[in-house]
Amino acid sequence: MNHDAICARLPHAGRMCLLDRLAAWDSESIACFAGSHRDADNPLRRNGRLHAVMGVEYAAQAMALHGSLLAARDVTPAIGYLASVRDLKLDLEDLGAVTEDLHITARRLNGDAGGFIYEFEIRAGSEAVLSGRLAAKLLSAGAPT
Repeated sequence: MNHDAICARLPHAGRMCLLDRLAAWDSESIACFAGSHRDADNPLRRNGRLHAVMGVEYAAQAMALHGSLLAARDVTPAIGYLASVRDLKLDLEDLGAVTEDLHITARRLNGDAGGFIYEFEIRAGSEAVLSGRLAAKLLSAGAPT
């Protein structure tokens, strides 16, 4: 799946859709690639830097894409909100300085209609960039926020 197809499945528009390519997925996990961390106009950059903590957004988008792929076609996707980040490990400071594509993997640990938890890892080549666990809260489609 390419960038345009990924963006069609996510609520993120324009440059905020950060993933370039879906590499693989199954019922428990997903693997994606991204090169947008190198873009000078990346919307997450501040003062010319893309702090490594912004990798959490890359992982969250991979999780959202996985949820979209798992959802039945006739079900309206629920709105999801990132609820927590745990065990975050940053192996560098400036994600924008990474010259290789980011390889984002996420594995669903558990989930139900109310939310889910994933563990994730982002690598650049053989080097670890960041890892952790993300939890998201889901609201029914059309529910008030």
